Amino acid sequence: MEWADWLEDGIPCSPSDTVDWPRTESFFEGLPFTEMSTTPQNPEFHGENDVYTHTGMVCGELIRNCDFFGLPDRQRTELFLAALLHDLGKVKTTRKENGKWISPHHASVGSHIVREFLCRNKGLGGTPESIRFRETICTLIQYHMRPLHLIKQEEPGREARRIASVGELLPDFSWKLLGMLAEADMKGRIADDVPEGLTQIRLSRMTAEECGCLDGSYLFQDDYTKHAYLNGRNVQPDQSLFDDTWGEVILMSGLPGTGKDYWIQHQAPDCPVISLDGIRKELRIGPEEEQGPVIRLAQERAREQLRIRQPFILNATNLTKETRKKWVNLFERYGANVRIVYLETDWQIRQKRNRNREAEVPEKEVEKMLGKMSLPMPEEARKVEWICT
Repeated sequence: MEWADWLEDGIPCSPSDTVDWPRTESFFEGLPFTEMSTTPQNPEFHGENDVYTHTGMVCGELIRNCDFFGLPDRQRTELFLAALLHDLGKVKTTRKENGKWISPHHASVGSHIVREFLCRNKGLGGTPESIRFRETICTLIQYHMRPLHLIKQEEPGREARRIASVGELLPDFSWKLLGMLAEADMKGRIADDVPEGLTQIRLSRMTAEECGCLDGSYLFQDDYTKHAYLNGRNVQPDQSLFDDTWGEVILMSGLPGTGKDYWIQHQAPDCPVISLDGIRKELRIGPEEEQGPVIRLAQERAREQLRIRQPFILNATNLTKETRKKWVNLFERYGANVRIVYLETDWQIRQKRNRNREAEVPEKEVEKMLGKMSLPMPEEARKVEWICT
């Protein structure tokens, strides 16, 4: 499915348009719209009550924003879908604590729900255009609360540039778009703190503009300095640090069946490889069993290569930011320059490749992996690539 197809399925084309909710919900069959109508919110901040009502109000506010229809069609579609789906995560995360309804981490959970749905149900994957369209929506959902809280951060400028760096991989994503979503989200509720919230969002926009990242990623002097700055080192963003790394370690990332082995064979045939699948086979440990021994042996073999400053490839799924961070931290402690290579292919092609693997991963397990997966972002390593296979 191409992104332009979505324009024909309920995306407003003018300020006079209204959202065709029955058609929209039919198009998104499989997502918990019905549950949204029975998911409560804290009345102190949401006098409109349930999540479904709030979502309708947010979409209405977005349409009333005069800047919305000035966006290119693609960005307008991405932003509207992000507004439509931004609070899906509340269905899973809402609970009552100390007598109040809360929804911790709903933005992150929602982005995972939407990614899984768009991959499996709408075929958005396997091509650069479809990945960028899908991930722009998911990233807007994941960060939709950040403009409200940016200026409360210890280093607002660094945080603004960190989030804006996503634009290196997603050209449609920007603080400007994120601010429009946050403003609609704030206006689309009934609460006493709406004026204060709008002020916070406007201040975040001013901060991003002052930091040179309102309309896209900040232009650092080089990748080494960028990585150091985005990860909290005490450097100025306009500096150019001396690069003291000795060589490159590649960290592979991607679901089973996306072609990681094939990519290695054709792109780096002479580079040593540490494969978690290979170690599992060597130790006779299945993917569903305790993986501690596999990880420990892989870490030790990685240290052996790092001690002698030998570039190598760590081949595993590495689907979460937390997992990738552990490996990147290990490699960088030894002075290596890390490149993350994420591979993706069409869902049906991936299934076929997985079935043809020597050790097929059960599809139920792959679906669980997809539900937890987050794509690597520019802040995670010196270089991050998304490649379609």
